[in-house]
Amino acid sequence: MTITLSSETEARLRAKAQREGEDINTIAETLIAIALDWESQDREEAIEGVRRGEQAAEAGRERPLTEFLAEQRVKHGFPATWPHTDIDAQDSNHAA
Repeated sequence: MTITLSSETEARLRAKAQREGEDINTIAETLIAIALDWESQDREEAIEGVRRGEQAAEAGRERPLTEFLAEQRVKHGFPATWPHTDIDAQDSNHAA
């Protein structure tokens, strides 16, 4: 396999190999393996977070934001346009 690196990345890789007294290929393989492990773990954690959220919603511990906002409108007498920000108003003024 051949991997093409930018000159900046190659220089950083060479400098790291020199600092650590290691072969550049060993350093490159180690760094790639670490990055792949991190990406895999990050993906697994994201999937697990989604699963926990779905379970919480099914158990009634969480609900959609739209339901919460509708409840707050009724509870506090907010208008149907709530929540509304000045930025929203500025954007609609510019669109007109």
